[in-house]
Amino acid sequence: MSKLKVGLLFGGRSGEHEVSIISAGAISQGLNANAEKYEVLPFYIQKNGQWMASDIAQQVIESGKPLEANEPNPNLWQFPSAAASVDVWFPILHGPNGEDGTVQGLLQLMQKPYIGSGVMGSSVGMDKIGMKMAFAQAGIPQVKYMAVTRAQIYSDPCVFPKLCDQIAAELGYPCFVKPANLGSSVGISKCRTHAELEAALDSAASYDRRIIVEAGVTAREVECAVLGNDYPKASVIGEITFDSDFYDYETKYTAGRADLTLPANLPDAVAQRIRELAVQAFQAIDCSGLARVDFFYVESTGEVLINEINTLPGFTSTSMYPQLWREAGIEFKDLVDQLVQFALERHTAPAN
Repeated sequence: MSKLKVGLLFGGRSGEHEVSIISAGAISQGLNANAEKYEVLPFYIQKNGQWMASDIAQQVIESGKPLEANEPNPNLWQFPSAAASVDVWFPILHGPNGEDGTVQGLLQLMQKPYIGSGVMGSSVGMDKIGMKMAFAQAGIPQVKYMAVTRAQIYSDPCVFPKLCDQIAAELGYPCFVKPANLGSSVGISKCRTHAELEAALDSAASYDRRIIVEAGVTAREVECAVLGNDYPKASVIGEITFDSDFYDYETKYTAGRADLTLPANLPDAVAQRIRELAVQAFQAIDCSGLARVDFFYVESTGEVLINEINTLPGFTSTSMYPQLWREAGIEFKDLVDQLVQFALERHTAPAN
């Protein structure tokens, strides 16, 4: 039986480029641990969008560092010839231009199976406003929020203070301002005053034309991994604790700033409720393969509120997603193998 050629696609044109490289390194090791089944073909997308294959892509994985790519790329549609021989794609492109349905659409046109959600699940899962609308429609409880556009912020200087007053009246302080389409906590601000809110909206508008503002909540932050296609399963629950004011980019990616408790110390009924809601969220936006779902647990009231879903979560050996499944008894190499098999299953299903 010949080996399946797995196209490991990483890097990409987003602020999470470096994280993607680290994830690719771990996945490459996991696939190589299944060497009797898979042959890994790495493909690295530089920050200017150029695809690099074979030796160069492997060098990036081994070094863990991106290639410099300051010049515009004139060859956006010229893919390495090795791409034609890929049997199944494993995209691990975090953030915009990779997790938002764009690359998924390209792989769909290639008519090859690929790991993870399709175009709709990826795009809705990336867009915090669309995601929250889908969760509301599905009846999944969440914090109060408001959607704001860049046009509202900059259209009329006289309107901006009134907009901030409206946000404060509806959501109160503290509140959180987030670009709608960025990952890894990029561009997120916690606001306690009118002045901080104005500055945060201005900052978020520099990242995205659509912005979401969420009410703050005093809660424990817990996460659940989901695995599967039509019959997804939820993992054990993990809890994130940190020493900063909130779980921002620096805290997330600085060693020693955040701790993970596995499994989280929760009442059985609460843990079960989180698992049920994680699967419900996964199905609400038509995910497939994998996702990590983040929640707030308000211990004083017993409420469980969904925060967000990540359709291509961090996949380093120490990332939450593989750790949650390791705690549930699935080792990294077996997890990678299952994801490839789910991709093949989805591709061969009618009307995939």
